[in-house]
Amino acid sequence: MPTTLSEVYEDHPIHLQHIVPIDFSSAQTLPDSHAWSQSDGFSSGSSSVFPDTPADDRLFSIPLIDLMNPNASDLICQACESWGAFQLIGHGIPSKLIEEVDSESRRLFALPSEQKLKTLRSPGGAAGYGIARISPFFPKYMWHEGFTILGSSKDHAKELWPHDYERFCETMDEYQKQMKMISHKLIRMMLKHLNISEEEVKWIGSTTESTALQLNSYPACPDPDRAMGLAPHTDTSLMTLVHQSQISGLQIHKEGVGWVRVHPIYGALAINVGDLLHILSNGRFPSAFHRVTVNQTMQRFSVAYFYGPPVDFTVSPLLSKDVSGSGEVEAPLYRSVTVKEYVGMKAKYLEKALSLLKN
Repeated sequence: MPTTLSEVYEDHPIHLQHIVPIDFSSAQTLPDSHAWSQSDGFSSGSSSVFPDTPADDRLFSIPLIDLMNPNASDLICQACESWGAFQLIGHGIPSKLIEEVDSESRRLFALPSEQKLKTLRSPGGAAGYGIARISPFFPKYMWHEGFTILGSSKDHAKELWPHDYERFCETMDEYQKQMKMISHKLIRMMLKHLNISEEEVKWIGSTTESTALQLNSYPACPDPDRAMGLAPHTDTSLMTLVHQSQISGLQIHKEGVGWVRVHPIYGALAINVGDLLHILSNGRFPSAFHRVTVNQTMQRFSVAYFYGPPVDFTVSPLLSKDVSGSGEVEAPLYRSVTVKEYVGMKAKYLEKALSLLKN
């Protein structure tokens, strides 16, 4: 039986044709394999890839919350309920560390294509260089390349820089440590709001948590209006913490509004709810449907940290009790599911996975 996130992914390999990124540095025009059209639109409810003019930035933006605010916990939970996402400042992560992570990420993606391909993920592999795992669900490829770290990055880093890998590993290890600390603070606030006791989530702070660090590169694109950096999707995790470079691209979809840009704020983390927290909260915290667009002249980078429970943990809406304070117990909207079971469902059905759990 799988006991780690990496082993769970091994049980759900991606077909080889969806693994190899193109050499973006040599692409002078947008290849047909990456050219999206109206007919390629991915629909979920009222949203799709095209048409897509984002909502007016003067009217709509996801909440910006300072973790040092005495009311931060209430504001965070309100943002999770209304948006499924927010931006966080005052988190205490040293700006120098964030800059070092950005620098090391740029150093990695600046390597020649043949060098990066030395760490190419196998179809059943979850760590290393490659493209998004959601790629098989779409008729076109995305203008994106990624590098995934599960635990230690040493083996892959040695392939990239045989004599200069230590600083990359040290930087990413420290960043993951800081991300986990922030994740613990946030999840404890959220669980308290949902009246879920720490006795029921003893795994918080343990070595069995399911976490991953994803470095993303969205190269400058010759035809950004017909390309997609990352197609619309929700994340599987409890939550995702994203540091994005100072180039806009990330967008959140809000029902009744449309696509809303998440403008980069220096030092801020963009945080979104994933499917597992959606289930755990009985739908009170909706998982954020999001996408990434690309730029014609500038390469965009981001670093995403995915945080979740151990793979054998049963995610159940029954853990959430009387959140409204009415004294009535809400009927569960979803059936209970283990993390490894849901990862398998998401690998097979993507956005349909959540609806398959509805009671």
